[in-house]
Amino acid sequence: MLGVCVMREKALKGLRVLEMGQLIAGPSAGRLFAEFGAEVIKVESPNGGDPIRKWRVVENGTSLWWHVQSRNKKSITLDLKQPEGQEIICQLAKEVDIIIENFRPGTMEKWGIGYEHLKGINPGLIMIRISGYGQDGPYRDKPGFGSIGEAMGGLRYLTGYPDRPPTRVGISIGDSISSLYAVIGAMMAVYHRDIKGTGQGQCVDVALYESIFSFMESTLPEYDRTGLIRERTGSTLPGITPSNTYLCKDGKYVVIGANGDGIFKRLMITIGYPEFAEDSRFENNATRTDHAEFLDSIIEKWTKSLSLVEVLKLLDDAKVPAGSIYSIEDIVTDPHYNARGMIREVEVEGIGKLKVPGIVPKLSETPGDIEWCGPKLGEHTEEVLTNILHMKREEIERLKQNNVVGDSHTTVDHSFQSK
Repeated sequence: MLGVCVMREKALKGLRVLEMGQLIAGPSAGRLFAEFGAEVIKVESPNGGDPIRKWRVVENGTSLWWHVQSRNKKSITLDLKQPEGQEIICQLAKEVDIIIENFRPGTMEKWGIGYEHLKGINPGLIMIRISGYGQDGPYRDKPGFGSIGEAMGGLRYLTGYPDRPPTRVGISIGDSISSLYAVIGAMMAVYHRDIKGTGQGQCVDVALYESIFSFMESTLPEYDRTGLIRERTGSTLPGITPSNTYLCKDGKYVVIGANGDGIFKRLMITIGYPEFAEDSRFENNATRTDHAEFLDSIIEKWTKSLSLVEVLKLLDDAKVPAGSIYSIEDIVTDPHYNARGMIREVEVEGIGKLKVPGIVPKLSETPGDIEWCGPKLGEHTEEVLTNILHMKREEIERLKQNNVVGDSHTTVDHSFQSK
């Protein structure tokens, strides 16, 4: 019997978002809104659009990253430096719930479309403002990228090995964390406006360095009370024992987290040291930490005697958390990733089938989905100006002639099926 495919309404259907940022932090927030059903209208410069369209690996003239970062969004082109472009933003501000911007503080005000002006047009407007240092304070006017936020927020000081310079995580984690706070803050504001019924919008001020700093665990109170400055420790996490990366016989590495008391006992029994499972020196995390180097040495002695596959099998059987360090090749072929729908395949015009990441988080009743990949530059300009602002074709043609908006690309069929 053939199953019936039931289309379920997405959680954010009915929410309209105007995305005015570029590159990573603002657009990453817009992506999350779009994946869960919000109508996200991305504003791009007619002269080339968002720079991420050309970042990293480019195929058929467009970055492969773009197809992920801008999926489910509509693209319109608009010259924000022209008064008519600014006036269109004011008109759109009346029609949207949320505006995302990640320009340097003061830029929107210079264009006459800052938050104070726009909330006068739409008191219920929620504006997400992502910047390096926030909308006030002595550093507000400094240019800030995610990499600088990671450094100032304390993350890079702790990343790497003690005998080497600080390093970075291999992705733009500062921007990504900030985008999550942006969405969380906006949804809190939506709750305050709509569920509590205040009708009041507000500004969501997200600073890149603060987003990182908020992830820095107990570093501040530890410094405040004891003067401790946490330092780079490589693959270990001080005070959490045992938890490390260990070499196996075949040259591969395994990550083992056995810092829970019961888990530690199972690990010791598994690796051939049952007497240590009951040793008072190792009865809890605090006492084990005093002997972290010794415990790491006996664990790695065991892992070096076995292949990675053998280590994982024995630890899985003993219910000890362990895993290998995945490359993207490992991820693509992993059965669990595929079973959870995290490796999706979409059809991209001019390329063909393209694997892209699935949706996070997974909602049981109103799940997100991929409707289409990143749009062509200005693909939806005429649609938005016509259907939302009710402009006549003659007016749109005049805006094109004055280079306020760019020429729209022919809209493609976005009804493809992804799997």
